[in-house]
Amino acid sequence: MGSVRWAFRCGSWTPSRSDWLLGARCIQREEKDRIGQFAFAKDAKSAMAGRLLLRRFVCERMGIPWSQIRLERSPRGKPYLAAPLKVSSDSGPEVPAWSFNLSHQGDYAVLAAEQGVQVGVDIMKTTMPGSISVPEFFRIMTRQFTAYEWSVIQSAGLENQQLAAFYRHWALKESFIKAIGTGLGFNLQRVEFHLSSEPLTQKYVLRQTKMHLDEEEEEDWIFEESLLDADHHIAVALGPADRPGTAPLRSSLPPPTSFTLLSFSDLIASASPLTEEDPSCWESFNMKAEAPQRQRETHTSK
Repeated sequence: MGSVRWAFRCGSWTPSRSDWLLGARCIQREEKDRIGQFAFAKDAKSAMAGRLLLRRFVCERMGIPWSQIRLERSPRGKPYLAAPLKVSSDSGPEVPAWSFNLSHQGDYAVLAAEQGVQVGVDIMKTTMPGSISVPEFFRIMTRQFTAYEWSVIQSAGLENQQLAAFYRHWALKESFIKAIGTGLGFNLQRVEFHLSSEPLTQKYVLRQTKMHLDEEEEEDWIFEESLLDADHHIAVALGPADRPGTAPLRSSLPPPTSFTLLSFSDLIASASPLTEEDPSCWESFNMKAEAPQRQRETHTSK
């Protein structure tokens, strides 16, 4: 089965006029218009990178010409391939369907995709909570974690280590929610994670973390965890595809792979323009502040 793990660093991307206009030409018009409505350049860059990551994946791994790809959003905002509805293939055994998911937060946009399983991905950057203290932040977020999870988070060490544990748990929960497509209505206390005793690193992907759903361990779900850098946690949830005759997930998955960091040139390597050049797209982007004032102050003070 196929497996894809890609990342693009939006935070350090300073697109030229020609790069931004080319990117805008290579996505659907309504997506270009939606990106133009973001108030801050940081969000516009993340959204642009996410669209290009997704189209590159569909083109290169699913074998669909760039110009034929039609992406739409579910009522919950999750992107899906609307056209072509069926990917042509040679006669023979049916190829397992691809599942894919995007996340962008902090300095990165990431894509995870897998054949034959459900996929959810979430990336979280460890940041201080802003104008409130860490204990107050945790108090506000009390209902998002179980008592056991809070005991793990609050025993992690210093405040920055507790925050790292908090965001690690948060990424795990979000990856599962995104894989099953439930959205905000899901009670996060139904899900409890028991972390691997091995520390997360940038070199290795861990698959030891276990999930309990309604107090029962879920053997059918696998969670991959890794660090993109010292501040960014990534969790990938892999679950059964609900197809009869499917082999147990743990025995059918390939070994875990790290996320590959792509450049802008990589993102558009297979791209073809879908619309005419629109200079106002660059003018609008170039006038945006990078991020809200507090985020800029936090970034420059690190």
